Amino acid sequence: MAKQSLVVVESAAKAKTIEKFLGRQYAVRACLGHVRDLPTSRLGVDVENQFRPQYVVPKERKDVVKRLKDEARGKSAVLLATDPDREGEAIAWHLVSALGLDGDQPVSRIEFHEITRGAVLDALQNPRSIDMHRVDAQQARRVVDRLIGYPVSTFLGRKIRRGLSAGRVQSVAVRMVVDREREIQAFVPVEYWTLQAELARRQGRKATFTAGLVEREGEKIDLKTGIEAATVQSDLDGAGWSVAGVREREQQRHPDAPFTTSTLQQEASRKLGFTARRTMVVAQQLYEGMSIGGDEAVGLITYMRTDSVNVAQVALEEAREYIRTKLANGMLPAEPRTYKTRSKLAQEAHEAIRPTSVFREPEAVRDSLTPEQNRLYDLIWKRFLASQMSSAISDVTTVDVDAQAQAKPKYRFRASGSRLKFAGFLSLYRAGQDEDAPADEDRQPLPELTAGDLLDLVRLIPEQHFTQPPPRYTEATLVKSLEERGIGRPSTYAPILGTIQDRGYVERDGRRLKPTELGTIVTDVLVQQFGDIVDLDFTALLEDKLDEVAQGERQWVPVVQEFYEPLTRDLERAHAEVERIKPAEVPTDEVCSQGHPMVIKEGRFGRFMACSQYPEHKETKPLPEELPSDAPQESCSHGVPMQLRTGRYGPFYTSTHDCGETKPFARRVGVKCPIDGGEILEKRSKKGRPFYGCANWPQCEWVSFNRPLPEPCPQCGGVQVDMGRGRVRCLKHEGEPPRFARREQANGSANGKLAAKPTSRNVAAKPTSGKVAAKSTSRKKTASSSTNGKARSAPRAARKVEPS
Repeated sequence: MAKQSLVVVESAAKAKTIEKFLGRQYAVRACLGHVRDLPTSRLGVDVENQFRPQYVVPKERKDVVKRLKDEARGKSAVLLATDPDREGEAIAWHLVSALGLDGDQPVSRIEFHEITRGAVLDALQNPRSIDMHRVDAQQARRVVDRLIGYPVSTFLGRKIRRGLSAGRVQSVAVRMVVDREREIQAFVPVEYWTLQAELARRQGRKATFTAGLVEREGEKIDLKTGIEAATVQSDLDGAGWSVAGVREREQQRHPDAPFTTSTLQQEASRKLGFTARRTMVVAQQLYEGMSIGGDEAVGLITYMRTDSVNVAQVALEEAREYIRTKLANGMLPAEPRTYKTRSKLAQEAHEAIRPTSVFREPEAVRDSLTPEQNRLYDLIWKRFLASQMSSAISDVTTVDVDAQAQAKPKYRFRASGSRLKFAGFLSLYRAGQDEDAPADEDRQPLPELTAGDLLDLVRLIPEQHFTQPPPRYTEATLVKSLEERGIGRPSTYAPILGTIQDRGYVERDGRRLKPTELGTIVTDVLVQQFGDIVDLDFTALLEDKLDEVAQGERQWVPVVQEFYEPLTRDLERAHAEVERIKPAEVPTDEVCSQGHPMVIKEGRFGRFMACSQYPEHKETKPLPEELPSDAPQESCSHGVPMQLRTGRYGPFYTSTHDCGETKPFARRVGVKCPIDGGEILEKRSKKGRPFYGCANWPQCEWVSFNRPLPEPCPQCGGVQVDMGRGRVRCLKHEGEPPRFARREQANGSANGKLAAKPTSRNVAAKPTSGKVAAKSTSRKKTASSSTNGKARSAPRAARKVEPS
């Protein structure tokens, strides 16, 4: 029997899938990522010796390396099948050194972009050597990141507080969020007005349409105040209205390119509510493969870290065959569509993210996937297939209307309408939009009009507006901006977005990202002391140089040298000039238990209140919530207005009457109850834990511990809730979270209602008289002996429970 060959891949899931393709001639094992890295306890870069990295095998990877060494011993050949990108190339290079594969044993690199039998077998027929240009690019990036991260993070730890970090892309991303927040804070709204005319044909069918004011006496007009709008209305009193002209044209809308890493993250954020990190986790699962319907395991999508929109010829042909045989006539364009990759240094050998077979339809694999996998696969499948379908065609009509009263200026109004004539790819897929983007909908239908038609004015509609500040970034728009500026690469977006939130520099407000005070302080220090690190153009230029290293157009050591010399000077100056930065203490009206004033301090886990006499008195309190300015007025049972105050667990109402009544404050979350359509309110339990309930309680008993999201489920339109860590759950087609579902089954409730008598102490019951409390089921009386032989008292038969 011939000796086996060893195939090394990165993940255990991928190894399991590939092993089924190859048979007994090959042993497939996983290295589980990097087997060597820079040490964590020191810089690990010899800056005096051409920036030579001092790699070590981490303690937690020693067992992996030993196991792979043993597996390689006696094998006829070793095939390194790590991921098809720079990180994968570097991992393959590290494996050669860590496993001692420098001897006579044949070692080859194989690469595939999808985990299918055909792709893997084809890769075996086309082995190659390790691409050292790619390895050098990865080494350069790793060294630069260490030269920034290690000394600058140490500087931040000494000057601000321990545990802070800086990074080449991370710090730029935080700066972008901070800069956007300052733009918003500095924004001054400007008033303007619009004037719409609702018009109807004088003859024939009296269909109405709306036209907006655009010109006065042939000049563009902007209404800045209500007085100007009123003047125009006065001028139009008794005016005659007629159609000045009608223009018709055909408009084509072309499909978007198939996904790259960044566009997948953006679209999954918009349409599915996924974080970038969650998107990549699920995409990795789809790529690594799974068994579908009992057949052999297979990867469902191509490699998910790519900046290319190229598509293999065989995939194009398969997509066109599917469209020809499965879809309606006219959906197949005459020629295959090709797309141009925006990045000039994108790795064109890579493909866009696509299904490994379009004939593996989402419905056919639904039972083999989790809900999250289903939703992401459906998105990728539809986007790819739509990219090869015919364009959508609309008829667009523009109507100009003139209005003039005697001895008054002539005004022109304009109306636009469109009618979808041929849906094309839109019948399968419509791209999502950012929340701040203009609505992408068909414009109003217009009646048949011709030049000279007389019109009747139904009414004039003046409307006041104010210019709006730029919106906060979402994960989708931040990724888009980073990519447009050339900052970061496909493999970095998801980790960076996760890191800046994990470090406490940026936090989520719904789906929007806003900087924390800590993030703002750190950014200001970096801008003042290390301008290049957080300079957007400098970071993009460095990224381009690293790409050129990967193309073999530059040597990596000079690139690092150019970067390191100014950084060293900045570090020396910063250590000499900057004193320890301590966030200013903010005085408050609160006093501690001994009567001392309390101040707001900045700690490792955020802001908190502390006694001003620290360290003699170390009393602290959590920072109370800010009182909402738009809170509704409440009255006590005596009809006396109540005041909104803030306490240990947030805002609450208290009566100014002697009765001393209090009421919990309930904040609207902007989502309708899935049971009866009432407003969903955010409330707090006695222990301060937030929960969400219907405003129509007790008639409606819906409640949830998970925050409802304003975006409806793109699949069924149901209410979605935030499950944390970037996970979203639809209550309509995925059901309540497991702990609610178990409780409901026990109590016979349904449709998201909360039963009046929960069986678990951790499940909320509906409030009674302003309190969140209910009786639990009786516990069995038990007695047990303690270690000293004394019997413990039995628990009470019933107790109140509430969200903790």
